[in-house]
Amino acid sequence: MSASPQVLILGGGIAGLATAFELHQQKIPFLLLEAGARVGGVVFSEEVDGFNIDGGPDALLIQKQDGIKLCQELGLGTRLVPTKLPRLAYVQRAGRLHALPAASVMGIPTQWGPFIKTGLFTWPGKLRMGMEMFIPKRTETGDESIGAFMRRRFGNEAVDYLAEPLLAGIHAGDVDRLSIRALFARFTETEQRFGSLLRAFRSQPRHAPSKDGAFKSLPGGLGEMITALEKALPADSIRKNTRATSVSFDGALYRVETASGELFSARTVVAATPAFVSATTLRAVAPIVAQRCGEVPYASAATVAMAFNREAVSHPLNGSGWVVPKVEKTGIMAGTWLSSKWPGRAPEGKVLLRAFFGGARDPKALEKTDAELVATALAAMRPLIGIQGDPLFTRIYRWENANAQHEVGHLDRVAAISQDLRAHPGLFITGSGFRGVGIPDCVADARTTARQVSAWLASSVS
Repeated sequence: MSASPQVLILGGGIAGLATAFELHQQKIPFLLLEAGARVGGVVFSEEVDGFNIDGGPDALLIQKQDGIKLCQELGLGTRLVPTKLPRLAYVQRAGRLHALPAASVMGIPTQWGPFIKTGLFTWPGKLRMGMEMFIPKRTETGDESIGAFMRRRFGNEAVDYLAEPLLAGIHAGDVDRLSIRALFARFTETEQRFGSLLRAFRSQPRHAPSKDGAFKSLPGGLGEMITALEKALPADSIRKNTRATSVSFDGALYRVETASGELFSARTVVAATPAFVSATTLRAVAPIVAQRCGEVPYASAATVAMAFNREAVSHPLNGSGWVVPKVEKTGIMAGTWLSSKWPGRAPEGKVLLRAFFGGARDPKALEKTDAELVATALAAMRPLIGIQGDPLFTRIYRWENANAQHEVGHLDRVAAISQDLRAHPGLFITGSGFRGVGIPDCVADARTTARQVSAWLASSVS
């Protein structure tokens, strides 16, 4: 039996690390157990021949400040950089790239001029989207999919060329299964308050665009944040290559057994692993909680990074990249120009591109070989941006069951898990499978969970 900290954290992804950081700030002893050889989960960056590559997520949303604030607390505030100008994103349609209309919220227009001029939608599609102002608000109280919401309010074309590739695509999910309330609560709240999203967005005061845009990152990739987090924690507080297999409770302490047979005990356990992993480790100690955790679906994804000489790509690469609607059938979900999106990602005269695969759209994508993934990426990209020749090098990153799917009914499931946990004082859950999928949401929930742990420890002593 290993020495007992006050808190055992299971999982060293961004949620587990943020939990640990907050506990460390409050001077609460903890031990973090990570199954893999490194911490950070899907947040991973590497430098290859002068190129700085993110294998997973590459941006922190400015509007949700928790990721930015954490970087500042870690001493990385001055290293945060905004996206490069011009801040354009595209949607592919009929083999062409169409810029998302200016003055829009996730593609939903706030001004008529740019929307009328765009070639992304047909005239019947534009007319149907404009009719949203006259569609009555929904009276049913139950949850709804993103697809159902957008189809009801804006029509089929908006689903095919906005909601599916953009709103669902960023979560690697199925537009007709993902929950609008769990992922885009702002839309449902706006509908109930104003009756129309177009009317509400157009009536809001027009502010000049932020000089920093919507996102920030770090010159070496978001892996810098993981490195800084690990360095900020006590060296003996993290155990890598230590897979927790089961949790039990003896009436006073929680006991965690690992794959190697080692035992750890603590007054508190925070499960910060994917929901399906939590389902396995918590089955003996909290079977109902475990059952509900096991109901959270996940999708797999892969990214392929490719480097080229600048003259090998004829497109101006002005912007950050594009999303690919499912109806286009190119084999990829999206493509980005990392060297045009962020400063310092490629040496002078070089470009760094990235393609995204898999998700709910293509659950068998990870069965392809590396060569097949690269060939598919090149076949999808060559006609769009004019690539000549082969890449200088490629890097493939596979993320099996890494994308939690917050499908219709997710909020009810999370509420039930929270209720069920009341029967297990000292047991807590956080991570992307529950109350937020992006880095800022995971950081926010993890730090809130850590504060709840602190309060529970204090109350249980008194």
